[in-house]
Parts: sequence; structure tokens; C-alpha cells
Amino acid sequence: QVELVESGGGLVQAGESLRLSCAGSGSTLDDFCLGWFRQVPGKEREEVAVINEDGTITYADSVKGRFTVSRDKNHLYLQMDRLESEDTATYYCAAGNPSVCAAVIGPRSVAMDYWGKGTLVTISS
Repeated sequence: QVELVESGGGLVQAGESLRLSCAGSGSTLDDFCLGWFRQVPGKEREEVAVINEDGTITYADSVKGRFTVSRDKNHLYLQMDRLESEDTATYYCAAGNPSVCAAVIGPRSVAMDYWGKGTLVTISS
């Protein structure tokens, strides 16, 4: 069983930066596919960035060039630069099976087995 806890959310102005962290416990995160997802009330959860066990990284088109995902043994990070009002959402980290992550065509939320409770990011314009 893996427990994931996000931190680092908050209120910032457009153009500023935030760094989200996700701490894992119960197991190291080395063997997992890890991802950041976000959700706005009334909308579907959106994949933001996924980093697989082998280091393969993918980003949503909307965040390419602005967000950077990274990981270490027990953490997942999301560096968010040049934030926009459209980035306002609750951000969730997730961990899943790396083989399933690699095989899924489409949103990889279906590959995730463990989810954090989320951290709210609010961007004021």
C-alpha cells in the first residue's frame, strides 16, 4: 500500500512560479509510474505530466515548456513556471504500474492505482 501526500499549493499571481511536492510512504516510489493530474470542479480530471519508471516523461500540451516534472526515491515534484489563470485547479499526484502506463493510449489516470488527496493551486490574473 502506498500513501501519497501533496504539498506546495497556494495562491500566486499569473506569471509566478510554484513547486509542488508529493511524498510517498509505505513503499519507495522507484518502481512506479508517477503522474500529476489536475481537476477543476465540474470538469474531468486532466493529465498534466507523467514520468515513468524508466524516466520517460510526457506533458500535456497546455503545460509544455512551463512545467517540469521530476522524481527521486520517495518524492514526485512539479515545478510550475509562468503560471496562467487556466492552471487554477486541484493538483493530484498518483502512482501506478509502469507497464500499464507505457501501454495505455489516452489518459493515464486509468493506469494509476494510488492517489493523493490533492493540493489547491489558485492563480490570480
